[in-house]
Amino acid sequence: MKYVFGPISSKRLGQSLGVDLLPPKSCTWNCIYCQLGKTKKYVTERQEFFPREEILNEIRQTLALNQPLDWITFVGSGETMLYKGIGWLIAEVKKLTTVPVAVITNGSLLSLPEYREELLLADAVLPSLNAGSAALHDRICRQASAFTFQQHVDGLVAFRREYHGRLWIEVMLLGGINDSDEALHDLGTVLKQINPDMVHLVLPTRPAPEQEIRLPSDERIERAIAILSAAATVVNPLKGNMDLRNAPDKLEAITAIVSRHPVQQRELHKAIADCFPAESEKADAIMQELLASERFNCVEHNGEPYWVMKVEVN
Repeated sequence: MKYVFGPISSKRLGQSLGVDLLPPKSCTWNCIYCQLGKTKKYVTERQEFFPREEILNEIRQTLALNQPLDWITFVGSGETMLYKGIGWLIAEVKKLTTVPVAVITNGSLLSLPEYREELLLADAVLPSLNAGSAALHDRICRQASAFTFQQHVDGLVAFRREYHGRLWIEVMLLGGINDSDEALHDLGTVLKQINPDMVHLVLPTRPAPEQEIRLPSDERIERAIAILSAAATVVNPLKGNMDLRNAPDKLEAITAIVSRHPVQQRELHKAIADCFPAESEKADAIMQELLASERFNCVEHNGEPYWVMKVEVN
């Protein structure tokens, strides 16, 4: 599969089938924490990067496998709403299945009415808001010059007025950057303007492009929950588990996931071990076979080994 991957288990979306609509990395932002690395060239114009019928066909084929799914999640190797045709895809998927549809987006394009309209059929939309001030937003998100913090907030407020599904704001909580009381109170003030159904705290657990990125302390996480709860229900950022038991080809399934974000080695090992509960040494052998495929590298982040895709040098 070129566009569909998973399902992946997560705390927020359960068993989620991912649909990646973009070539890496196509984004309006260059976030300091992005697991995809730095944005080498901003993309601000929408395109149908891949044929929409091909994407829909892969979704149709995957649904025919009758795997247990909680969500079908549109994501992108960058900013999801840059895909021209996402509204059509959401509508077509809704005709195929009763599985709810989620869209993960940075929200940078929601100031434009036609973009907001394309999301109205989605069951849940998860845009990002990482700061409550322009200075901190600019420092974290490093957006293309055509985008501003106020434009971002105005787009989220306008979308909330028009959208009747579940609006779940994602907040990337960064140790020493946006986890101070002042930053959190500023963020809470903006969240009250937006009035989301929930706030999902996310932690920088994967390798990031900037060395300053670190996890917030448990005390800061609890403080963030306490302050932001005045605006909406806050979901504690506990991690879900990868589930490969229904993947017909383990190598291809793992490649599809790792190509989109780094995977913690122990999480990967557990997912493989869960596929062979009666064979205790099977997971170790498969991990070695995967490394021997020369598709992956192992890197360290916050003292934990992660698997990433090997970078081909031309």
